Amino acid sequence: MPPSSNPRSTRSASAARPAPGGAAAVGVLEPFPRLLPWVLLVGGVIGLIASGVLLVEKIAMLRDSAYVPSCSLNPVLSCGSVMTKPQAEVFGFPNPLLGVAGFAVATVGAGLLAGAGFRRWFWWGLQAGATFGVVFVHWLMFQSLYRIHALCPYCMAVWTVTIPIFWYTTLHNLRTTRVARTPTKYHGAVLTTWAVVVLTLIGEQFWSYWKTLL
Repeated sequence: MPPSSNPRSTRSASAARPAPGGAAAVGVLEPFPRLLPWVLLVGGVIGLIASGVLLVEKIAMLRDSAYVPSCSLNPVLSCGSVMTKPQAEVFGFPNPLLGVAGFAVATVGAGLLAGAGFRRWFWWGLQAGATFGVVFVHWLMFQSLYRIHALCPYCMAVWTVTIPIFWYTTLHNLRTTRVARTPTKYHGAVLTTWAVVVLTLIGEQFWSYWKTLL
């Protein structure tokens, strides 16, 4: 007589195989499943520090009109030139307040690393915030380069972390869709190209000053 199959072994083997569309399938479409938590945590902390320092500098300038911010280093790298312009208070209060609130996203990264899970509505809320942030920093980039003609180092730190936070949050939310396959495969190349474009614009706009340092 043929040996009878063991139902318990069959159930165990079935449980060991990942279901289609489950965590294993999702992992294929998401670069480094634990990368996003670190991006949110590290990027959030850096952004929070930069925003906090900017807020302290802004308060110091309001108290003393002669105060020179610590990040006013030369005619181009000059926080003071940026923070005194209307673009520094787009919504009627200092822009760094948005950063202090928004970069609380660091707690989301910490929660994910600790094993927390969040519902889909939460992720799309985070997506909305990250999208607003990345659009806003690009508007600020344009204003800094072509209207104010000065750069704020702490603001640039905020730009630097906002872009990857937006990028990897987007890839995470689109990880089960076909549209995400190519961007996910080349996620690092996209970020590198993004950075090169921004640095090229900065170099071109302020080249007359940079070349005096050579």
